[in-house]
Amino acid sequence: MESVTIILRRPPYGTVDAPEAIRHALGGITDDMSVKLVLLDGGVNAARKSQDISGTEYLSAEEGIIDCIDMGVEVYADRISLKEEHLEPDDIIEGVIVTGGAGIAEIIKEPGPVMIF
Repeated sequence: MESVTIILRRPPYGTVDAPEAIRHALGGITDDMSVKLVLLDGGVNAARKSQDISGTEYLSAEEGIIDCIDMGVEVYADRISLKEEHLEPDDIIEGVIVTGGAGIAEIIKEPGPVMIF
């Protein structure tokens, strides 16, 4: 089975990076690929619970992350990035795996392409 790692570093709103990362993750999993979505820096905010997008033109990154998890994408959030973004593990969606830099390094070292958003 082919695999791909997708890294999201930007916050979920204001750019197309988060929706594109989520779209690529969902596309890969529907093509029977092994997909890992790694949330770093501001990207960890995509996994924040209870996002309020009312009054905006944005789609919910939270719903996209939940869809990814439900379809079998492995979603990881960097522990230090959570701290820097003032998030606790309880503030993020159930099913997101919190890991440190060594764990993320192991994911990135795995065979297959790495896409960065």
